[in-house]
Amino acid sequence: MKSRTKRVVGAVVVFLAGAALWMMRVPSGPVQPTGRVPAATGWRLQPVVAGLEHPWSLAWLPTGEMLVTERAGRLRVVSHGVLLPAPVTGLPATLGIGHGGLMDIVPHPRFAENRWIYFTYGLGTLEANGTRLARGRLSADLASLSEVEVLHTVSPLKPGPQHFGSRLLWLPDSTLLLALGDGGNPPIRLNGELMREQAQRPGSQLGKILRLSDDGTAPADNPFSGRPGFDPFIWTLGHRNIQGIARDAASGRIWANEHGSRGGDELNLLTPGANYGWPRATYSIEYTFGTISRANTLTGMTDPVVVWTPAQAPSGLQFYNGSAFPAWRGDLFSGALKRKEVRRIDLDGEGRVLGQESLPIGARVRDVRQGPDGHLYVLTDEKNGRLLRIEPAN
Repeated sequence: MKSRTKRVVGAVVVFLAGAALWMMRVPSGPVQPTGRVPAATGWRLQPVVAGLEHPWSLAWLPTGEMLVTERAGRLRVVSHGVLLPAPVTGLPATLGIGHGGLMDIVPHPRFAENRWIYFTYGLGTLEANGTRLARGRLSADLASLSEVEVLHTVSPLKPGPQHFGSRLLWLPDSTLLLALGDGGNPPIRLNGELMREQAQRPGSQLGKILRLSDDGTAPADNPFSGRPGFDPFIWTLGHRNIQGIARDAASGRIWANEHGSRGGDELNLLTPGANYGWPRATYSIEYTFGTISRANTLTGMTDPVVVWTPAQAPSGLQFYNGSAFPAWRGDLFSGALKRKEVRRIDLDGEGRVLGQESLPIGARVRDVRQGPDGHLYVLTDEKNGRLLRIEPAN
């Protein structure tokens, strides 16, 4: 009994020491970090589908069927609330390690005409791997992909199984944003320096958002096009690991959430050509409680709109404009892997944050999407992952 008591006391001492270090080393700045928030009311969870293996992304076809990616490399179809037993065939081989695998998926804006499906996946080996963007034509019976072609392979390749990023978002001009992680945590290095330094390297695509034409080429009007030393695909830079990206069609505002290290997760309002600071300016500290940077804001770099400390481990992000929840129209919904919730971010008409609420899910949330019916849909990151619907309580 005494031995157990000593272990408990020791654990408490370690925790308090770590918390003290955290408080000393977390930089204070213009954004006040958000911790726990009140629970939202007036909603309930409705199970839709189970039996998904670590689902990663969800997308609707114009005909109403859902496409769901599984990180292990399978593409599944949900039709009329039923998970079809056979995965879609014709996908390329996928590297499934750590954070990587088959990841995001979006239909082409003119899918009804061309049947193109765009998706991202991991490729390579543990020693040299990365994110690849490809597309294929989905058959009329939704059973197979054909004419699969690689559109872009992210450069440089990285070692280790971390920080693939990989969210996709179509813009109104039919160009595509591809959000990417910085490649990994210490002690992982590339060419002798810590991987996270790639986020500030103008010739590297890691820790960036890229903008591509629908054929995979770099649009001539990208913000750094023709600038010496800059990769022509870069749209924004200075990101750690974006896991959600969403656009407000009415205002044109584009939002992204991204993981910090220990604390310091961010919600950012995106502007083409902007630098979001990582790792030069951050509210994060090392997982070992050490200092990453003593600055959280720097001239020439864009501050986050929201900082989450303790960490949320944010995931899918959705701007809501549906009819099922009129009071939630114009707000953002951010999934959380670590906190096992969906965070409602209440916005005013100018994009200012008025407050936040929690929708507890009870499982790691990987993606949040608005369905054609105006409800929100959630994917849980589990071995037996689920598709859930958030609907009004009444």
